[in-house]
Amino acid sequence: MKAPFPWFGGKSRCAHMVWQRFGNVPNYVEPFFGSGAVLLARPHPPRTETINDKDCYVANFWRATRQDPEQVARHADWPVNEADLHARHLWLVEQADFRARMMRDPDYFDARIAGWWVWGISQWIGSGWCSRPEWMGRFLPRTSRGIQTDAYNQRPNLTRTRDISASNNWKKRPSLERGGRGISRMGQWQTRPFLTGSNGVHALRGQLPQLSGSGSGSGRGVLSRAVSKNLLEYMMALSDRLRRARVCCGDWQRILGPSPTSCIGVTAVFLDPPYSAGAQRDPSIYNHDSLEVGADVARWALANGANPRLRIALCGYEGEHKMPRAWICVPWKANGGYGNQSHGTGRSNAGRERIWFSPHCLRPEEQLL
Repeated sequence: MKAPFPWFGGKSRCAHMVWQRFGNVPNYVEPFFGSGAVLLARPHPPRTETINDKDCYVANFWRATRQDPEQVARHADWPVNEADLHARHLWLVEQADFRARMMRDPDYFDARIAGWWVWGISQWIGSGWCSRPEWMGRFLPRTSRGIQTDAYNQRPNLTRTRDISASNNWKKRPSLERGGRGISRMGQWQTRPFLTGSNGVHALRGQLPQLSGSGSGSGRGVLSRAVSKNLLEYMMALSDRLRRARVCCGDWQRILGPSPTSCIGVTAVFLDPPYSAGAQRDPSIYNHDSLEVGADVARWALANGANPRLRIALCGYEGEHKMPRAWICVPWKANGGYGNQSHGTGRSNAGRERIWFSPHCLRPEEQLL
């Protein structure tokens, strides 16, 4: 399936290569889900799948689409309008109660927010749509901020026999009875981006909708001709595809323990973290914490790469990660992403994309033999 929205660093062009090396695994885990391009390109019938994204708006979109695709489609079905784009952006980032509830209520979703969010990101240029580092980029809990770390880290039960992916039990919600305790002081999430300082209202007024493409809207995501023509049908199909997927919202490490991975069986883990400092990309793309995440993810991959029950794919840039020779490094070329809109930087960086596959991944040449 086509991903429902554009995503910075999306992996749609290399997804087929990833599945060649993963194979038809009984379990799939993706801690940095984004637009879901890799999972949606899976050539096999879905089995046990766990997806996660720290961004509440991303997680809400996937929750809402799975449970109420009709309403998501209704709110996403809107023409490109610059005034609406700005007004909805400001309204969405002011929803502090929504963000707090997303983190503590596993049954909660908002179809209007999901529809408006996917409509906006499909025409927004560059980064910044409903996501600012000062209030969305640091969900890792700290007790000094009034968030109890042990309570926050309680993820849904993701073991095979008790989770919602069981064939006769998929409609049940994951158990999160401890997952919401301690989240009571959400003041750090209430900062309103684009309203103060040099990046104030003037910066927001300078944000034009993406006007490339033809047909309905910008030609991207839910505004593309292929999707917008049958938006409800597409959302229904997307909901059906996610029927058994477990959608988590939090820190990436919460779904990489033995219980949601190797205890279930051979597990494919697709790691597409933010750029680390070794990528030598523009440091303004991510905040400092995000740059450290990329290095932490690489360390996790190194520590677990020898496990025969894990098939790991680690995404990055040429020279970003130093992996052992037993790992296979495969280059691929992206379409340039948002960098296409700025001095051609994206086009030059597109050729630097790499994926490192752990020793127990399949090799296409061996499959042919």
